[in-house]
Order: sequence, then structure tokens, then C-alpha cells
Amino acid sequence: MSARNLSTASLSIARVPGVAIVLGALCATFGVMSPGFLTPANIANILTQSTILLLLALPMTLIIMTEGLDLSIGAVLTLASIALAVTVVATGSAPLGFLAALMVGFCFGLGNGVLIAVFDIPPFITTLGTLGIAQGLSLLVTDGQSVVGIPRSIEAIYSETVAGIPVPVVIGALAYAVTHGLLYHTRFGTYVFALGGNREALKVAGISVRGMLIRVYVFGGLMAGFAALLMTARLNSAHPTAGIGMEFDAIAAVAVGGTSFERGNGWLFGTLLGVIAVGVLRNGLNLLAVPSSAQVACIGAIVIIALFIDGQRGER
Repeated sequence: MSARNLSTASLSIARVPGVAIVLGALCATFGVMSPGFLTPANIANILTQSTILLLLALPMTLIIMTEGLDLSIGAVLTLASIALAVTVVATGSAPLGFLAALMVGFCFGLGNGVLIAVFDIPPFITTLGTLGIAQGLSLLVTDGQSVVGIPRSIEAIYSETVAGIPVPVVIGALAYAVTHGLLYHTRFGTYVFALGGNREALKVAGISVRGMLIRVYVFGGLMAGFAALLMTARLNSAHPTAGIGMEFDAIAAVAVGGTSFERGNGWLFGTLLGVIAVGVLRNGLNLLAVPSSAQVACIGAIVIIALFIDGQRGER
């Protein structure tokens, strides 16, 4: 191979994002170590199980692009799932249960947004506090027990298919398409980029920075409420600790995907790849019977590795 071709190949490799390299390495590693990993059934399983995380990671991308953070999103997901289950069991109405979940997400998203935007409380402190509130309410409402008796109509949402495609995957694809459209093809998305990159320009243009921040956090809350439907359907119940730790996975997926915590730099497709990478890692480690505590450490490791690869590429 000529020097020119080598240079071109090196440049092409340098343009590959860290998350793509990590994802490819994970698939190759687990494909060798676990014969059942690369089967169509297991790949479909990975995509299905990753959908709930995707619904949290998409709004987390927008929140991080505003130089914010939402530590409460996993606890809000849990409380929304409990609200859905309690309402459905009490009334027998799945639409009312779904509305209850959305209302929980909306209220917490609005509360986070107001505290951060209006009262200037740092996002870390605000969402750490609302995380505690949501977790406490979940335990209080359920007395630490699972809510059971979920009707088949809810369970079917997770187990059914559309044209051979699992319903959760269809929902995830639609959620991604909607978020992509909002971020890249609307004024809302333009303002989100400006919130992290140039807030002064928004002020000069007469756009309410506080109002936009509130909208971003409300979007996150609503997506958590929506994800509660899938989590309840997946478990066929609601448990007060079901969503604990999912905020970590969501933040990890966004970070691995290349979204910066500064300057409003975000890449939504990178978040999608990050979610799949986290899903691949958890699935592969489950097949190898690795304990869940070690899985958390491994997720932290792939965040560092992906960011290291991107950092090395940037230095070149």
C-alpha cells in the first residue's frame, strides 16, 4: 500500500468516533466469548431491552447540551411506573394509568426546570434533591412492595410485535425520530444548542433562557413518564427500586456517544450508539454470568475508554 493510501486510511480511522470503536470491539469480544451472542434472537433482545434506556438518554442529551444534568430521571421513571400501575389496578383503565405516569414525569420535569432556571439552583443539587423525593414517594406509596395485577393490555405492549419488529423497538425508533426532528429541524433545537453554546445570543434575540431551560427539563420528565409504560409492561408490575441506577446508564450512554458537558456540543446519533453499546455490554456480561455490581464498573470503564479514544483523536 502506498504512503498516500496509508495516510488516507489513517485519516479515515481517525474520523471514527470512539463510541463506534468501542461498540465494534464489544460485539467482536462477546461474539467470540459467547456463541449465542450474535444470534438474531439475541440481537433483537438487546435492542428491545435498550429501548427504555434510549427514552431516558434522548432527553438527557438535550439536558447535558444545556450544561445541565438530571440525576432524578431514574427515580422519576420508577415513581411514574408506580403511578401507572396503581391507577390501572384501581380503575382498570390503561389510558388513565398512562396519563398518571405522564403527569408524574411532567410535574418533576417542571419542578426541576423551575428550580434550575428561575431560582438558579445548580442542576446537580436540584436533581439530587428531586431524586430523593421521587425515591421516597415510591417507597411510601408501595410500602416497599411491588404493585402487581397489571392487565394483559399493558404487558402486551412489551411482548407484541409489528411486522415482526418488537413494539418497544418501534417505540424507540419513533422517539428517536421525534427527538431528532426537534433538535435538528426546529427552532427549539436551535435554542437548545444556543443554551449550551451562546446564551447571550438568545437573550439578544429576545428568547427567554429560563423558559427554554424549563421546556428541556419538562421534555425529560415526559420521556421518563413515557418510558414508565415500557418498564411496567416489561416487569408486569411496578417496583420501588426498578429504575434505580438508570440515570447512570443514561448519562454514560450520552457521554460515550460524544456529547460534551460544555459548549452545547451534542450528537444524538452518538447517543443512540452509546445506548446500544451499554445494552451490548450488559447483555454480554449477563450471558457470561458477570455480577451486576461488576457490570456497573464495566460501564464506567467504557465511558473512560470512549472518551480517551476521542481525546486522542482530537489531539491529532
